[in-house]
Amino acid sequence: MKYAEGFTKLVPSILVFVFYGLALAALVLVLQKVDEVSVVYAIWASAGTAIIAIIGIIWFKEPISPMKVVSLLFIVLGILGLELLD
Repeated sequence: MKYAEGFTKLVPSILVFVFYGLALAALVLVLQKVDEVSVVYAIWASAGTAIIAIIGIIWFKEPISPMKVVSLLFIVLGILGLELLD
């Protein structure tokens, strides 16, 4: 989205919609296999949050702090807890 600059750049804007569509399609595919919508959506949303945060750190050189690392670890632990301990 950052490269789309408020949807003023054509190719990055199109890619935003393509990737959002792919993410939503992945969610639908998982929902066909798993019955618990709340767990699937929680995992989908939190995994997306963690992945975007990591991309921001690596790709956009956003600052990283110990608190950010701990917070991302909590997200990952939450995902694992929902998936493995259910």
